Amino acid sequence: MSQDNHLQQAVLAELGWEPSVTAAHIGVTANAGVVTLTGQVESFSEKHVAVVAAGRVRGVKAVAEEFEVRLPFDRKRGDDDIAAAAVERLVWNTSIPRDSVAVKVEKGWLTLTGKTDWYFQKDAAGQDVRHLLGAIGLSNQIMVRPKVNTSNLSDDITHALHRSWFFDENNVRVSAEGGHVHLTGTVHSPHNRQTAAGTAWAAPGVTAVENDIAIA
Repeated sequence: MSQDNHLQQAVLAELGWEPSVTAAHIGVTANAGVVTLTGQVESFSEKHVAVVAAGRVRGVKAVAEEFEVRLPFDRKRGDDDIAAAAVERLVWNTSIPRDSVAVKVEKGWLTLTGKTDWYFQKDAAGQDVRHLLGAIGLSNQIMVRPKVNTSNLSDDITHALHRSWFFDENNVRVSAEGGHVHLTGTVHSPHNRQTAAGTAWAAPGVTAVENDIAIA
């Protein structure tokens, strides 16, 4: 069995193992570590889970999302209903500053705008609305406000990475200009790559993370 075929079968097995995904409706191809998902799912949350599941398989370097959300008739909702539900969900989340996020819905596709002080608040807003009934997609355009002093940002992130057993001083490098962080180097899995980005986003003052870490 070729390496691509082996990876394809591994991703199919992982999708089949994930209880919230109907794997029979999703097609998988693999080419040099790039996995393409095709077919259809019945909710945006299922699509998100499928992409995450495929990305955690050993050997996957990237996931191309070429499958679509097709809502069953009983799950379809009007844009106004989806928008109202999103606003209510955001209000109930105490980690998101009140009135910091605006919601727009067009044909089931949600767009979030506004400004927050931390990346985790932006991420929490996206997590809140991703599972709404009737949603078919999400554009999280919330901006993270830059902090005044970011002079030690690269050193702070580097020290945080080195506190984890995933990373050492030789495999991940950090540079920063203002609040923009650039990660380079190599790691052994998509999970480690994602963990590095999450560590960078956790630093105060970060407004963008460019993750160019390669998977060896």
